[in-house]
Amino acid sequence: MEGMSGPHVIRGSVVLPEAELAWRFSRSSGPGGQHVNTSDSRVELSFDLARTEALPEVWKRRALERLAGRLVDGVVTVRASEHRSQWRNREAAAVRLAALLAEATAPPPRPRRPTRIPRGINERRLREKKQRAETKRGRSGRDWG
Repeated sequence: MEGMSGPHVIRGSVVLPEAELAWRFSRSSGPGGQHVNTSDSRVELSFDLARTEALPEVWKRRALERLAGRLVDGVVTVRASEHRSQWRNREAAAVRLAALLAEATAPPPRPRRPTRIPRGINERRLREKKQRAETKRGRSGRDWG
């Protein structure tokens, strides 16, 4: 597709392959007045994630796992209809798909290492707790109140 604003990068040097993108257009329910009834400005962009060769195998497996709820027969679809022009909706859909794939192929976060509470902090907390208990115990005497 000539004229599209450059290749849409997923991450690093990996881009969305134009040949593997399937576009569908339909009438949008969004803004546009009477124009909306005559033009196919709503865009659906589909990408066959299960059969693509553009992604490294590790990324592909990760994306298939994370997007399992969104996939239909291994195909992920995004829609865009917020603009009046089909061209801008195409751009929005391509950017949305690239962002979705970037998030789905990202490496898992490093596991959190629990921090150790310094002994001094724990001891101070227990000391203050005992002091507070002692204060309250002192209030329950007969001469109080």
